[in-house]
Parts: sequence; C-alpha cells; structure tokens
Amino acid sequence: MKRNDPELDDYRAVLLVLRCGSFRAAADALGVSPSALSRQVAALERVVGARLFDRHTRRVAVTPQGRAFARVAERTLNTAEAGVEEFEAFVTLRRGRLTIAGLPSVSAGLLPPLLERFTAEHPEVDLTIFDALSEGVLNAVEMGRADIGFAAGTPTARTRLSFHALLDDEFVALGTPGGPLAEDRAYAWEELMAMSFVAMAVGTSVRELVDAACARVGRALEPRFEVSHIATAGAFVAQGLGVTALPGLTLPMLRVDPLVRRPLTDFGAVRRIGLVWRSGHTLSPAAQAFLELVRQETPSIQAQTLGLGDRSPTTARRANRSS
Repeated sequence: MKRNDPELDDYRAVLLVLRCGSFRAAADALGVSPSALSRQVAALERVVGARLFDRHTRRVAVTPQGRAFARVAERTLNTAEAGVEEFEAFVTLRRGRLTIAGLPSVSAGLLPPLLERFTAEHPEVDLTIFDALSEGVLNAVEMGRADIGFAAGTPTARTRLSFHALLDDEFVALGTPGGPLAEDRAYAWEELMAMSFVAMAVGTSVRELVDAACARVGRALEPRFEVSHIATAGAFVAQGLGVTALPGLTLPMLRVDPLVRRPLTDFGAVRRIGLVWRSGHTLSPAAQAFLELVRQETPSIQAQTLGLGDRSPTTARRANRSS
C-alpha cells in the first residue's frame, strides 16, 4: 500500500458503500453519480492492491480485505474529526495554552487582575506563569519558551521582539517613621544618596536605573547594603537599617505598613514597563487574546498605578490638586 495515497474521501466512500450495500445508494448520499463512485473505489483498490468489494448485478459484497480497510477507515475518520474539533477549540479559545514570563513585581502587581479577567473569559486555556528578571524575560520570549512577557525597559537591541509600553513606573523613597525620611515632603536624590542606603544588586533593572541617576549627579553610590530581592530591601528598611528607592510597582511585594513613602524630586528616570512578544511570529489565539486584553486595559492599568508609588499625605495632596 502506498501509505499516503488514500484520502479522507476514499475512506468515507468505502464506509458508505459498506453501510448502504450498493454503489447507487452510497453515491446518492455523497451527491455523486454511481459511475463516479465506482471509479473512485476501483482506483483505491489499485492503490491498496486489494479488492475491497465484489460487484454483482444487484448488490455489492464486501470482501475480508474490504472489512479490514473499513476498520482502518473508521479509525482514521474518527481521528481526523477529533483533530478538527481540537483545532477548532484551539482557534476559538475553548482550549489552548499560554505561557507568560514576567518580572516578579509585575507578576505581583499587574498580572493578577489581568489573569482574573482572562480566565473568566477563557476558562479552558491552560496558563503557565514564571517569574524572571528582565533579561530572563526577554530571553524566554525570544527563544520561544514564553509566548509573551512583561519586561522593564524598551528592548531596542532586541530586533526580534515587539514592545507595547504599558506605564512608566516612578521611583519613590522608602524609610521608616521617625527615620531619615520622617519629614512629610519630597526629597532630592542627592539627599537620599547621603543616607544609609539599601541598594538592589548590580545586574537588576532597578540598580541600572539607580546607577544612572547617580551618574546624572556625578556621584557614585556607596550603599550600606546590597540585596538581590525586593522583599529583602523592604525588610531591611522596615528594620531601620537604612532607606531605599524603588519603583512604585514593586511596593505590593513589601510589608509597606511600617514604611513611609516620599516623592523624589530629581531622580530623573522611570522604569518603563511593557509587554514583549516575538516579531514576525504569529501569536497563538490565546496569546493574541491576552495581548488584546492588555491593550484594552492599558488606560486603566496606568490610572490604577498613578498613585501607587507614594501614598503619603504629600503625594495625596499633590494628586488632588492635579485631578
């Protein structure tokens, strides 16, 4: 048998002839002439090298080879129909899989409400979420390990990635009540640099922006502590070991109750948060639906995060004056 020659129409034709018991009745069901159907089956018999039906004047009798072929035909058609149903479910988002990579701060601050709405609209889509630093997010999307990712900074050097900006995440100063930031006012960046400072480790997106802010004022940062995790920085500050400067979107990761948050007047940089995906690659229906959801929700995401960076009385008064 030439394994790839029989087509689905051939399988359907054999099953109909077997069930109807005649070429005429099967041809009527298929909407073709009896002679055309007879020629199709004869051609199939030549392909498989076996007689499938014994033709008599008034009836057709299936051969043992024909019954064996019919069993194959039924399995093949059932598999094909199941495959089409599965594909239709994939296209219509009744099923599917979506892998999202994201910065820990984004996963904690932005992602939950987006996922709540997405899963409500597409409950059968399997979701995989993993946290990574910004470089890890970009690599995961570029290498196809993630369909889509939330990253910090515009990936201008990554020509194979598309970028949709969501918001500019402003830095705020964090300290303890009664500590160096006790005064309810905005602080200059150089003031903060002169204090006992808890810095994020070199290589993080936060540290890159902090170092850039230091370069703008012509001074090198001399931190008292360097830590790798946002939560650790918050714990150190809450313990009174120093102050720090972090993007507002990271604050849900901290124990913020014992902390005071103050605006920075001249930090000079914001952390741009955006969605990335591979350029020139067709997104899966699930990934495309999620991208469209994020685009629709971008204005509300921006509005939601406007006051997130600092909820001190100073910031509240400033927000009220500007609204």
